[in-house]
Formats: sequence, structure tokens, C-alpha cells
Amino acid sequence: MGKAVRIGRGPATVIGSESRKPDYPPAPQRLALFARRSDAKKPQGVSRGFFIAREILSDKRRIVLTRINARRNNLARRAFIPLLLCAAFWCPTLQAQTQSASPAAAPVYKDFLDEVGRTVRVPQPVQRIVSLAPSLTETIYALGLQDRLVGDTDYCDYPPDAQKKPKVGGAINPSLEQIVAMRPDLVLVTKSLNRLETVTALDGLGIPSYSTDPHTVEEIISSTERLAEVLGVPEAGATLGAGLERHLAELQQHLSGVIPSRVIFIVWPDPLISVGKHTFIADALRLAGASSIVNSSQDWPQMSLEEVVRLQPDFLVFAESHSDAAQNDFDVIAERPGWRGLDAVRNRRFAVISDAVNRPAPRIVSAIEDLARQLHPRAFSTHPDDEKEKKNPSHAQSQLPNRVMDSSGGDPALMEACACAR
Repeated sequence: MGKAVRIGRGPATVIGSESRKPDYPPAPQRLALFARRSDAKKPQGVSRGFFIAREILSDKRRIVLTRINARRNNLARRAFIPLLLCAAFWCPTLQAQTQSASPAAAPVYKDFLDEVGRTVRVPQPVQRIVSLAPSLTETIYALGLQDRLVGDTDYCDYPPDAQKKPKVGGAINPSLEQIVAMRPDLVLVTKSLNRLETVTALDGLGIPSYSTDPHTVEEIISSTERLAEVLGVPEAGATLGAGLERHLAELQQHLSGVIPSRVIFIVWPDPLISVGKHTFIADALRLAGASSIVNSSQDWPQMSLEEVVRLQPDFLVFAESHSDAAQNDFDVIAERPGWRGLDAVRNRRFAVISDAVNRPAPRIVSAIEDLARQLHPRAFSTHPDDEKEKKNPSHAQSQLPNRVMDSSGGDPALMEACACAR
């Protein structure tokens, strides 16, 4: 009968016909049966002597066979142990080689709730981003993620490096083909600027999109921090948000005790359009130490010039533009019928601030400070770093730069401000 080697926690043992427990008889079972039959027929002495001799020979033969088998088993164990060691050493290497040769592992996804209440499954990490709004492009740069931005819109012009990014067309009607070709992990959209049809089409193509929807300066900061979490850089978002909050707190210290200036923010001169009290621009005016004379619940109310003359704002506030499509400066406005009825026009009291005030992005805080310094120069005159304001306290009376006021809405900052505040 053949032998088998069993490997366990102890030494290898032989399993077969020769294996015996300590209390088993040394003779094979068939010899014992034959001896009992013989004892009944033959004299006891002869049979005992014969079988004793037979037992001795069998025992010697069994001892020899047992030693031979033990040597074989020892050799097998000695050969098998190195095989086990080799297997233990080489198996991880072979497994790693097998895994490297296998297809790439499935991407990891994480679910986020965007600012319009949608659950968006975002691949982790996010390496390729397409932005469909100028404010979101600015936010990506502010977070230091510009290397992950693989595409944006024609109107994404700040910072200047953003103009070098591949374009997908306008924010209203971007090219889906170009977006697909960019292989984005995530497309960033703003609720009021980008169309729902665009988001739906992206969903149909299997491209996730995350939407923002801030309505105040505080919400702009918190939106930036949430977006940083989605993009996998929560520390950068927290640092940026804390810096913006600190900047605003310092501004409020300067403006503590000042009387807010009554202003009108001019979005469009003819017809005259301003901002409603629920827009983020109105909130920015308030943080700059200004109070809008417009108390409309509409986001972009059309005002009559007669009503504005009756309310007599202290300052006219404009946002500058990078476009040269129109020549609408303060002097042109002052020559129009009815505008001379404003004391602010006759006394040349106006402020021109960065177009950042039109975009719900971190840069809006700098526009708030710019406006505060123009409206309340004395509040900053004692600041050690405010030598410029001391030398030129009438900076608010600078000339209005060129603006785009055509019916196409060509000013990208104005377009986004109008859309995001709706």
C-alpha cells in the first residue's frame, strides 16, 4: 500500500499500512489471524517456535522498511521545506506581477451634495476639470489647482493665464463635443449662469457636474470651501476661507463708526438698471460701507432717472470692464439729459471698482476693500500701509473706464453677476 506525507503543525508523519499507534501489536493483522487458526490444529511448541521465528524475521523486515521509509520521509521534508520558503518569498512578487499585468483598478468615487441639492458622484482624485463660469475659473486658480483645469469658457479672462486654457465656447451654449474631448473628471457649473439643458446633457454623457449657487459674500466664501472639499484640497479651501474672513474683519474694523454712503450701483445707464437688495453685489456694497438707494426685491430693477434724482445718492458706483466695445465714461453720462440733476454728477462723486464685484468668487473681497477705500478714505488714512490713500484721497473721482453696455451682454463679469443673482 502506498504512503502519503501529511504536513501539519508538527513533523511529517507516514500514513499507510505501516503506520501504527503505540498500543497496536507489531505483527500485521493477517499474521495474527493465521496464528490463531494454527494454534487449534498443531502442537503448541512447534507452532510457537515457528511463529516466533517468523515474528522475529517480520519484525526485522518491518524495522528495515520503517527506517527506509523514515529516510524517504526525511528527504521529502528536507526538499519540501525549501519549496515552502520559496513559495512564501515568491508568491507576493508573483501576485504583484499578476496585479500589474491585470487591467487598471476601478476608480474610486465619492458622493457630494452640490448647492442645488443634487447628489453628484465624483471620481477621486479629481485630476481633470472643466469650468463653465468665470467665477469658478477664478476660484480654481485661487485654490492653486490651475494645473488641473483642462478647459474653460471664452469669458474666463482672470487671471490672465486663464485665457490660455483650451476653450469650450460660451457659458450659455458650450460645445459638448469639446468638453467630451477634454475627458474631464468633473465639470463645474453655476446654477443661474449655466443652463439646465447643459447639465442634463452632461449627465447623459456620463460626465459628472457640480453646481454652485452663492447669494451673499459669506456664501461665496463657504461655497469656495465646499468646492475645495469636492476637488480634494480641503486644507487649501479652509486656508483661503479663513484669509478672506480675516480680510473682511479687518475692513469692518476700519469702517467701525462710519456713516454708510448712499450709493447707486449702475449696471446699465440707458435704460438705467441697478441691483436689488437680495443680490450678492448689494451685500458687497454693504460690507464696503455703502447703502444702496434701491430697495427693490427684484434682482435687476429698471430705475427711472427721475426717481434717482429724487433719492439723490452720494455716489455713483461702476464696475470696470476689460472691453473696448463702448465709450461710456462718467463724462458721457454727465452730458445726458437729466443726469445733471444729480448732485453726485455735478460734484463728480463716483467710484470705479474692479469687475470682481460682478463675480461670486474670492476676488470679490478685494473689490469690497477697493470700494471702501474710495468711499471712506479717512477711515483708512491712519493705517500704516495706506500712504497711497493719504496722497490721493480723491481717488473716488477718477475717470470711468470703458464699459460694454450693448444688448448682447458682452461684459463677461456683468453677465455672470446678472445670472448669479437671479
